[in-house]
Amino acid sequence: MNITIKEKAEAILNSKLAAGQFLRVVVKEGGCAGLTYGAKIASEMKDGESVVHTAGAIRIVTDAASVRFLDGLVIDYSNELINGGLQFTNSNTKTTCGCGQSFNLSGFPKIDSGKCKI
Repeated sequence: MNITIKEKAEAILNSKLAAGQFLRVVVKEGGCAGLTYGAKIASEMKDGESVVHTAGAIRIVTDAASVRFLDGLVIDYSNELINGGLQFTNSNTKTTCGCGQSFNLSGFPKIDSGKCKI
């Protein structure tokens, strides 16, 4: 799994994650381009989730439906007033919406009603 965590994002995550916590990253249907990344700090894994990336103390966890959308993911951080926070981009992106909050990946399965269609 090729996931890159940029320096700013790494610093923020290291300051926010307590011992035993991880970043849950999921892909869900939404936005004008079709898919969006969602992220949340958590401490308990749900059924069907697994650790897909570790960088020092930072662990990235996702579910089985989202895992194929994370290869090529780059996580950065912006402190801009509008659209600030963790930023998710993917080198496999086919199209994005105007604001950059949603995407569609070339050659990847579609998500239908929140579930991945293979």
